[in-house]
Amino acid sequence: MVKADPRLDGRAVNRILFDEARIAARVAELGAEITRAYPEGELLVLGLLKGSFIFLSDLVRQITRPLQVDFIVASSYGDATTSSGTVRLVYDPETKLEGKHILLVEDIVDTGRTLNRLMALLAARNPRSLEICALLDKKLKNELKYPVKFTGFDCPNEFVVGYGLDHAENFRHIPYIVSLQ
Repeated sequence: MVKADPRLDGRAVNRILFDEARIAARVAELGAEITRAYPEGELLVLGLLKGSFIFLSDLVRQITRPLQVDFIVASSYGDATTSSGTVRLVYDPETKLEGKHILLVEDIVDTGRTLNRLMALLAARNPRSLEICALLDKKLKNELKYPVKFTGFDCPNEFVVGYGLDHAENFRHIPYIVSLQ
Protein backbone atom coordinates (compact mmCIF):
# COMPACT_ATOMS: atom_id res chain seq x y z
CA MET A 1 0.00 0.00 0.00
CA VAL A 2 1.25 3.46 -0.93
CA LYS A 3 1.56 6.24 1.64
CA ALA A 4 -1.41 8.59 1.49
CA ASP A 5 -1.11 11.41 -1.04
CA PRO A 6 -3.69 14.21 -0.62
CA ARG A 7 -3.88 14.55 -4.41
CA LEU A 8 -5.41 11.05 -4.52
CA ASP A 9 -8.36 12.29 -2.42
CA GLY A 10 -8.14 9.36 -0.02
CA ARG A 11 -8.18 6.79 -2.82
CA ALA A 12 -6.20 3.65 -2.02
CA VAL A 13 -3.59 2.58 -4.52
CA ASN A 14 -1.88 -0.78 -4.93
CA ARG A 15 1.53 0.66 -5.72
CA ILE A 16 3.46 3.29 -7.57
CA LEU A 17 4.36 1.77 -10.92
CA PHE A 18 6.53 4.59 -12.27
CA ASP A 19 7.83 7.42 -10.12
CA GLU A 20 8.65 10.96 -11.28
CA ALA A 21 12.39 10.37 -11.76
CA ARG A 22 11.89 7.19 -13.77
CA ILE A 23 9.30 8.87 -16.01
CA ALA A 24 11.54 11.90 -16.61
CA ALA A 25 14.51 9.70 -17.51
CA ARG A 26 12.49 7.59 -19.94
CA VAL A 27 10.88 10.64 -21.59
CA ALA A 28 14.36 12.08 -22.17
CA GLU A 29 15.43 8.79 -23.80
CA LEU A 30 12.32 8.78 -26.00
CA GLY A 31 13.02 12.37 -27.07
CA ALA A 32 16.50 11.37 -28.18
CA GLU A 33 15.17 8.28 -30.02
CA ILE A 34 12.57 10.36 -31.85
CA THR A 35 15.11 13.03 -32.76
CA ARG A 36 17.34 10.36 -34.35
CA ALA A 37 14.38 8.70 -36.12
CA TYR A 38 13.35 11.93 -37.91
CA PRO A 39 16.50 13.63 -39.22
CA GLU A 40 14.66 15.51 -41.99
CA GLY A 41 11.21 16.59 -43.13
CA GLU A 42 8.35 18.22 -41.29
CA LEU A 43 7.45 16.49 -38.03
CA LEU A 44 3.99 16.89 -36.53
CA VAL A 45 3.60 15.53 -33.01
CA LEU A 46 -0.10 14.82 -32.66
CA GLY A 47 -1.28 14.36 -29.08
CA LEU A 48 -4.29 12.22 -28.32
CA LEU A 49 -6.16 14.20 -25.69
CA LYS A 50 -6.77 14.30 -22.90
CA GLY A 51 -4.52 11.60 -21.48
CA SER A 52 -1.37 12.40 -23.43
CA PHE A 53 -1.10 16.12 -22.63
CA ILE A 54 1.43 15.92 -19.79
CA PHE A 55 3.52 13.26 -21.53
CA LEU A 56 3.38 15.18 -24.82
CA SER A 57 4.42 18.41 -23.12
CA ASP A 58 7.47 16.80 -21.54
CA LEU A 59 8.27 14.78 -24.67
CA VAL A 60 8.34 17.63 -27.20
CA ARG A 61 10.77 19.55 -24.98
CA GLN A 62 13.15 16.58 -25.28
CA ILE A 63 12.98 16.39 -29.10
CA THR A 64 15.85 18.49 -30.41
CA ARG A 65 14.67 19.25 -33.94
CA PRO A 66 11.98 21.49 -35.45
CA LEU A 67 8.44 20.19 -35.01
CA GLN A 68 4.81 21.21 -34.84
CA VAL A 69 2.22 20.16 -32.26
CA ASP A 70 -1.50 19.59 -32.69
CA PHE A 71 -4.12 17.49 -30.95
CA ILE A 72 -6.86 15.00 -31.65
CA VAL A 73 -9.61 13.99 -29.22
CA ALA A 74 -11.25 10.59 -29.19
CA SER A 75 -13.20 8.94 -26.41
CA SER A 76 -13.91 5.29 -25.62
CA TYR A 77 -13.94 5.17 -21.79
CA GLY A 78 -16.32 7.80 -20.43
CA ASP A 79 -16.51 7.23 -16.65
CA ALA A 80 -15.72 3.50 -16.83
CA THR A 81 -12.45 1.72 -16.09
CA THR A 82 -12.70 -0.36 -19.28
CA SER A 83 -13.15 0.74 -22.87
CA SER A 84 -16.71 0.80 -24.18
CA GLY A 85 -15.49 -0.40 -27.56
CA THR A 86 -17.11 2.59 -29.25
CA VAL A 87 -14.63 5.23 -30.35
CA ARG A 88 -16.02 8.73 -30.68
CA LEU A 89 -13.98 11.44 -32.45
CA VAL A 90 -14.50 14.68 -30.56
CA TYR A 91 -11.86 16.97 -32.16
CA ASP A 92 -10.09 16.51 -35.48
CA PRO A 93 -6.73 18.27 -36.07
CA GLU A 94 -6.87 21.35 -38.26
CA THR A 95 -3.21 21.08 -39.29
CA LYS A 96 -2.50 19.86 -42.81
CA LEU A 97 -1.09 16.32 -42.51
CA GLU A 98 -0.17 15.55 -46.12
CA GLY A 99 3.55 15.00 -46.67
CA LYS A 100 4.49 15.34 -42.99
CA HIS A 101 5.93 12.82 -40.59
CA ILE A 102 3.09 12.26 -38.11
CA LEU A 103 3.87 10.95 -34.64
CA LEU A 104 0.65 10.10 -32.79
CA VAL A 105 1.28 10.35 -29.05
CA GLU A 106 -0.93 8.19 -26.83
CA ASP A 107 -0.99 7.82 -23.06
CA ILE A 108 -1.75 4.08 -22.91
CA VAL A 109 -2.30 1.26 -25.39
CA ASP A 110 -4.59 -1.56 -24.35
CA THR A 111 -7.08 -3.07 -26.83
CA GLY A 112 -6.02 -0.95 -29.80
CA ARG A 113 -9.55 0.03 -30.87
CA THR A 114 -9.00 3.76 -30.52
CA LEU A 115 -5.64 3.65 -32.28
CA ASN A 116 -7.01 1.56 -35.16
CA ARG A 117 -9.69 4.15 -35.86
CA LEU A 118 -7.32 7.09 -35.57
CA MET A 119 -4.49 5.56 -37.60
CA ALA A 120 -6.88 4.75 -40.46
CA LEU A 121 -8.26 8.29 -40.38
CA LEU A 122 -4.76 9.82 -40.35
CA ALA A 123 -3.34 7.48 -43.01
CA ALA A 124 -6.08 8.60 -45.40
CA ARG A 125 -4.60 12.11 -45.26
CA ASN A 126 -1.38 11.00 -47.01
CA PRO A 127 1.32 11.73 -44.43
CA ARG A 128 4.95 11.05 -45.33
CA SER A 129 5.05 8.61 -42.40
CA LEU A 130 2.73 7.71 -39.54
CA GLU A 131 3.94 6.20 -36.27
CA ILE A 132 2.72 5.71 -32.70
CA CYS A 133 4.47 6.77 -29.51
CA ALA A 134 2.85 5.49 -26.30
CA LEU A 135 3.82 6.26 -22.73
CA LEU A 136 2.42 2.92 -21.56
CA ASP A 137 1.76 -0.31 -23.42
CA LYS A 138 -0.23 -3.10 -21.79
CA LYS A 139 0.92 -5.45 -24.56
CA LEU A 140 -2.65 -6.72 -24.99
CA LYS A 141 -3.16 -5.41 -28.52
CA ASN A 142 -6.09 -7.72 -29.04
CA GLU A 143 -7.16 -5.69 -32.04
CA LEU A 144 -4.29 -3.29 -32.80
CA LYS A 145 -3.32 -3.41 -36.47
CA TYR A 146 -0.39 -0.96 -36.20
CA PRO A 147 2.94 -1.34 -34.39
CA VAL A 148 3.88 0.99 -31.55
CA LYS A 149 7.24 2.41 -32.65
CA PHE A 150 8.17 4.25 -29.45
CA THR A 151 7.16 2.94 -26.01
CA GLY A 152 7.83 4.48 -22.63
CA PHE A 153 7.06 1.51 -20.42
CA ASP A 154 5.38 -1.87 -20.55
CA CYS A 155 2.39 -1.68 -18.21
CA PRO A 156 0.72 -4.48 -16.26
CA ASN A 157 -2.92 -5.15 -17.06
CA GLU A 158 -4.15 -2.96 -14.21
CA PHE A 159 -6.11 0.29 -14.10
CA VAL A 160 -3.57 3.09 -13.75
CA VAL A 161 -3.82 6.84 -13.17
CA GLY A 162 -1.48 9.80 -12.90
CA TYR A 163 0.81 11.72 -15.26
CA GLY A 164 -2.17 12.54 -17.49
CA LEU A 165 -4.08 9.27 -17.10
CA ASP A 166 -7.40 9.61 -15.32
CA HIS A 167 -10.42 7.94 -13.83
CA ALA A 168 -13.56 9.97 -14.60
CA GLU A 169 -11.37 13.09 -15.17
CA ASN A 170 -9.65 12.75 -11.77
CA PHE A 171 -5.98 12.12 -10.91
CA ARG A 172 -4.40 13.45 -14.13
CA HIS A 173 -2.27 15.86 -12.07
CA ILE A 174 -0.54 13.16 -10.04
CA PRO A 175 3.16 13.41 -11.10
CA TYR A 176 3.70 9.64 -11.05
CA ILE A 177 1.72 6.60 -12.23
CA VAL A 178 -0.13 4.40 -9.75
CA SER A 179 -2.25 1.29 -9.92
CA LEU A 180 -5.66 1.80 -8.34
CA GLN A 181 -7.26 -0.90 -6.21
